[in-house]
Order: sequence, then structure tokens, then C-alpha cells
Amino acid sequence: MSQRRVQIVILCEDRQQEVFARSFLKKRGFTGRFRANICPEGSQAGEQYVRTHYPEEVKAYRQKRNQVSIGLVVLIDADTGTLEARLNELARVLDEDAQEKRGSNEAIAIFVPKRNIETWIHYLQGETVNEEDAYAKFEKNEAACKTAVEDLADRCYSQSLPEDAPRSLQAACGELQRLLPWLQP
Repeated sequence: MSQRRVQIVILCEDRQQEVFARSFLKKRGFTGRFRANICPEGSQAGEQYVRTHYPEEVKAYRQKRNQVSIGLVVLIDADTGTLEARLNELARVLDEDAQEKRGSNEAIAIFVPKRNIETWIHYLQGETVNEEDAYAKFEKNEAACKTAVEDLADRCYSQSLPEDAPRSLQAACGELQRLLPWLQP
């Protein structure tokens, strides 16, 4: 029996977010091709890059979803704003591009780490964190998060994330639930 192959597009700010998303999804059993659309280093602010490219990636997803099994995973830091503000910005850029907002029947997941992805990683590695401070990056060692991210994927799937987890990380677990029905082999 052949297994259905899935194509997953990861739109993100940097390599750390891409490694995070790829590790998370592989742990949940996604076996298809990954295509990463990452902000080129030094070109512009990562969140600006994601906002700019979000409408075109959504359009491409919508054009392909009836022909192939495809999902879109978006990672964009909240920085000093809120999770809700970032989600509203993404909805607004779709509206400005004359596209419908993200529907519940679409395999489009949006992960919004508050302050940045390193907040989640440091938390997953056992540190006490808050969502206001900036935490150290793992430059040239992005894969250091892999084991912790795989544990997170299991916790999200079993809905056993600790109550003290950052609120934005709890929301990310909910986003995984958006993907599972559409991308399971």
C-alpha cells in the first residue's frame, strides 16, 4: 500500500524557525517534501518578509490544494506586539490582496512565537522564560532545538503541554490540530 505524499511549504523569518518547523512536523509523521521560503539574511526584517510573501504563498496553496496534498506553515515572531496583532496583520494582507481570510478547512497553520522563536526553545530546554525578554539565539547551531521540539510535538499531539507554557506556544499546539486532519497519510 502506498503512502500519500505531502508537500509542506514553510514560510518563515530565519533558519531557526525553519529547523523548528521541520523537526516539529517530521516528528508528527509528515513524510513529504518540504519547501522553505526563508527571509534572505540581511535583506529586510524577517516579519516584513513573511508578511510580504504570505499572500503569494496562500494563493499558491489554494491553487494546488485540489491537485496535491499540500500544507502551508507560517512562522512569524510577535516581537513586542501580540499574537492577535500578528494574526490580524496577516489577515489584513490577504484582504489587501483581494483574498479570503484563512479558512478552517485549509491546511494553513500560523505559529507566532511571542517575542521570538528562541523564547519557545529556551522554555522547551527547561528554562524559566517570559514572553517579553529576548533570549539568546542558537546561531550556527539551529539544530540544538531538535530533541526539545520533538518532545513538544508529542505533547501537542497528546494535548499535554504544561500549564506554565508560554501562551503563544499553547496557541501553536492548537495550530497543529489544524494541520493533522488534512496532512495525515
